[in-house]
Amino acid sequence: MDAHSETFESRLAGNAREIEAVLDMLLSRDVLDDETARPEHLRAAMHYAVLNGGKRLRPFLVVETAAMLGGDRDVAMRVGAALECVHCYSLVHDDLPAMDDDDLRRGKPTVHIAFDEATAILAGDSLLTYAFDIIAATEGLPEAGKLALILALARASGIGGMAGGQALDLAAEKQAPDEAGIVTLQAMKTGALIRFACEAGAIVAGASAEDRATLRRFGERIGLAFQLADDILDLTADSATMGKATGKDAGRGKGTLVGLHGMAWAEATLSGHVREAEALLRPYGDAASVLAKAARFIAERKS
Repeated sequence: MDAHSETFESRLAGNAREIEAVLDMLLSRDVLDDETARPEHLRAAMHYAVLNGGKRLRPFLVVETAAMLGGDRDVAMRVGAALECVHCYSLVHDDLPAMDDDDLRRGKPTVHIAFDEATAILAGDSLLTYAFDIIAATEGLPEAGKLALILALARASGIGGMAGGQALDLAAEKQAPDEAGIVTLQAMKTGALIRFACEAGAIVAGASAEDRATLRRFGERIGLAFQLADDILDLTADSATMGKATGKDAGRGKGTLVGLHGMAWAEATLSGHVREAEALLRPYGDAASVLAKAARFIAERKS
């Protein structure tokens, strides 16, 4: 790996450590004034779900997009932590027996294995709602910004976003969707939170509607790249490298764009997504260099 990549990965890892410190602090809080209690068993499951490794790519995108536009880093960190709570809730629920039925996540037992199924469901529920608590309570963020973030995150995570995408993914086990259906499913299940991450950074920075739209489109392109890279890895990487079971989509008969068009098409299309993402960043000049590296990292990652 060249020094260029090492510098980016070092920045990504440093950001992950900061986000984890924020998450640890937020999840370790004592009972607040308007709460009765925080059950320790549930809090432990939430800790386990959130603080078990990972690249923290989505909060990284929030922080770096905000930085590019001159936003407050501490505020961006809080918003990134909220987003990571939603992402981790989705993983906890995806792993449940009623959905993807996975025993491993990031190389460790999934929450319903380490605790129990009911606790896993409640931990996911609590992480989802806590995300909105975090944003609403963030100091230094104007009320209009809080409202915009809460609305955007609700839509990215709900019926028209990630949760709706998961529903389509489950339906795909019974009837494989056509190409348009696959694209819609992936844009919702995987792409919606990545798109939100980039737009959220712009909201934190108080950016113009034009900048928000541009960064939203950037998020859409790298979201497509992320899912396509994930589908390639599902066919080419082993479980030890990925930290979870691989080859499950093919085993369940789920359609993917790689399956429809082949590996050569997938690799060429992946490169095209990155080029389109980089083109969207050109007006920002050198300030966008980290986000451009993030687009390439997403396409070239090995796990």
